[in-house]
Amino acid sequence: MLEEYLKLEFWNNTAKDYLIATGIIVIGILIVRIFKKTLLQKIKSLTEKTSTNFDDYLVAAIEKFVIPALYISIVFFGIRTLSISDDFRYILSNAHKVILAYYIVRLVSSVLILLLKTWVREQENGEEKVKQIGGIILIINVLIWGLGILFLFDNLGYDVTAIVTGMGIGGIAVALAAQNILGDLFNYFVIFFDRPIEIGDFIVIDDKNGVVEKIGIKTTRVKTLSGEQLVIANSDLTSSRIHNYKKMQRRRILFGVGVTYETSNEDLKRIPGILKEIVNHQQPITFDRAHFKEFGDSSLNFEVVYYIEDAAYNTYMDIQQQINFEIFDRFQEMGISIAFPTRTLYVRNENGQKLKIENTSDTEKNQESES
Repeated sequence: MLEEYLKLEFWNNTAKDYLIATGIIVIGILIVRIFKKTLLQKIKSLTEKTSTNFDDYLVAAIEKFVIPALYISIVFFGIRTLSISDDFRYILSNAHKVILAYYIVRLVSSVLILLLKTWVREQENGEEKVKQIGGIILIINVLIWGLGILFLFDNLGYDVTAIVTGMGIGGIAVALAAQNILGDLFNYFVIFFDRPIEIGDFIVIDDKNGVVEKIGIKTTRVKTLSGEQLVIANSDLTSSRIHNYKKMQRRRILFGVGVTYETSNEDLKRIPGILKEIVNHQQPITFDRAHFKEFGDSSLNFEVVYYIEDAAYNTYMDIQQQINFEIFDRFQEMGISIAFPTRTLYVRNENGQKLKIENTSDTEKNQESES
């Protein structure tokens, strides 16, 4: 009775043939699942104990791309054991090649991108540099998918030579028509490998400044201090003089203060030491010098130089503000007047005596003239 059922034919295949095909598929899937649950899980647990993440990502890629490809290949192999028409076998074979090509390209792309990210992370400021490789990842994907499609067409029986020749001629035409775009693309690689700027850097280009937000294949985006986004072509960026303040390890500060000509000689000699003492109160700074620099038009000018061991602009402003407060307080205690622009007018009377009749600032004179 059972043999009679097994000999029944459906679409040119007996029930026995369908059972054999089903058995091949089920057994193959079970073998793959056992491999996934036992050996692959054991490999994954071992890779988690290693210091590198590459093997973890590689096992994950196998689980994500190789295992599904095996499942599909088993199903296709089981179906091909049946007696099917040549047209259906041709369609089935081509569909299998397309699906396998898809998973192979995804696997190769994932492994190459993983290697690239691993290499970039090992560089200085690696995590920041990983954010810049979006353009390279896109180019890698385009190249891998292009090669994958060419190999697929070759396996499907198409003349790949004619396709490559046509792409070469078309590529020359595109290159001539898109010279600026290719120039920006080339400069993207210059920025990535030479690293004049990185994401998060505060830069000044001509009269523009801001923080680098994104480095793309064609343009770089900068968030300016006023809030808007500045988009700069990579070619313009690499041909400009870039001031990168994030690379600054310390900040050199030079400032001056002027006192009036009425200041005594003793106080003038004490002022450089007082300025040095005030600057040395601040942290983190390195004092350089303080000198009586020059006789100005309306003041005796002192010059101070020090270094801030911190590149943050807010830190500089906080320290300079505190220095200014302390200078003002100390000069008031000593009775030293900080100079401001003044103009003194001397006239002679009929007896030839010189009289000082006016000693006012430019601001006061302007106010008097307006009144």
